Amino acid sequence: MKPLVMVVLAATVGALTAPAPPPAHRGAPALPAPAALPAATSALPRGRPPTGPCALPTVTRHVSEGARTPRGFAPSSGTVRAVTFLIDFPDVPARTSPRRRYAEFFPAVADHYRTSSYGRLDYRSTPVLRWIRMSRPYRAYGITRGTPFDPNRDDGYHALAKEIVDAADDAVDFRRYDLINVLAVPEAGPPAVQDVRSVTFAGTATGLATRDGTAIRNVSFIWSRQTGDSPYRVLTHENAHSFGLPDLYAGTGRRAPRTPVGHWDPMEEDWGPSNDFLAWHKWKLGWLAPTQVHCLARPGRRTVALTPTSRRGGPKLAVVPLSPTRALTLEARAPGRLDHAVCRPGVLITTVDTALPSGAAPVRAADATPGSRGCLTTDPNVSPALTDAAFRTGQRFTAPGITVEILSQDHAGTWHVRITRRPPHPSPA
Repeated sequence: MKPLVMVVLAATVGALTAPAPPPAHRGAPALPAPAALPAATSALPRGRPPTGPCALPTVTRHVSEGARTPRGFAPSSGTVRAVTFLIDFPDVPARTSPRRRYAEFFPAVADHYRTSSYGRLDYRSTPVLRWIRMSRPYRAYGITRGTPFDPNRDDGYHALAKEIVDAADDAVDFRRYDLINVLAVPEAGPPAVQDVRSVTFAGTATGLATRDGTAIRNVSFIWSRQTGDSPYRVLTHENAHSFGLPDLYAGTGRRAPRTPVGHWDPMEEDWGPSNDFLAWHKWKLGWLAPTQVHCLARPGRRTVALTPTSRRGGPKLAVVPLSPTRALTLEARAPGRLDHAVCRPGVLITTVDTALPSGAAPVRAADATPGSRGCLTTDPNVSPALTDAAFRTGQRFTAPGITVEILSQDHAGTWHVRITRRPPHPSPA
């Protein structure tokens, strides 16, 4: 049950706003009003792209854990605008109103991003509230896991997108949007429990353009329905590819993917109970201010404080560079509005590698309780082994030249951690 991202070379993307949506089906329920930004947002220090010796360099034009996202992906902070289409097929006609299908994702996706970013990402989706009927039966498009967006073929995602653009081009100014979402009728294709086919084409142009020459890029296709208490997060996951984030799982094809991070980030598991983004991802996306990141690039001993990512304000991330492309990261996790499944609060320690591609485990979580079954073993949507991975008071983590000691948690929930970094041994003459 892993969503899929197809990433192409990055290039420049334009800026935007929203057209009025077409009329909805008669009798459809009113769309929920988007939640207001938290009142304290204006008091937050402004986030910005990572800089400094702990901001690992980006070594690819594709999605990656590199601190700087290449040009061509969608902006991940400030106001970001999406246009959302709905499609059905002559052999799989929609059984519900477009408003109901749209309401499966919004305003929940926007609220998730607003909360995770501490108000620094204002995600605005404009729906085109009518079903756009494709010209051919669903199977005629040959959609499977891994189907490309190939402008030289008359099927696949290029064919679907071309029909959408042709149907909407007169009413929608694509230049005004950072993201394009396509919500397919959920009965088209296999259920999500059998095969998740949702996909994003992120980065550069796909080879398809509107009549005025606007390149189609950063487009997500959502199929079927996810399971669990927050199934909308499949779109949170897919849109995050357009913001530059990679898949964290390891493995593709018919083999069951391995879960090196578990339920600690929606780029790993985006079904079942809700989960928040890793602090490294929040930094990469511009959601953390420089004062919220501890950079430990030099040898020595230092004690740092970490407030849970589910709580606004305070330091969120400690980074210990290991090599030009690898770093150890530390963050505090606790139950919160987005972190429904945190059954063992503590300090999560991960290793980030910017040289590993999407789907090749570019982030790995250290397990504070190796060999255990985990602390959340009853939810079939969660890989349980790493649910108790967080380190707690008195525990220690070691890596070559580095020792991490969890000292305490104070009454406010802040964790205090001592990190010792030894100088490298001199090379023999």
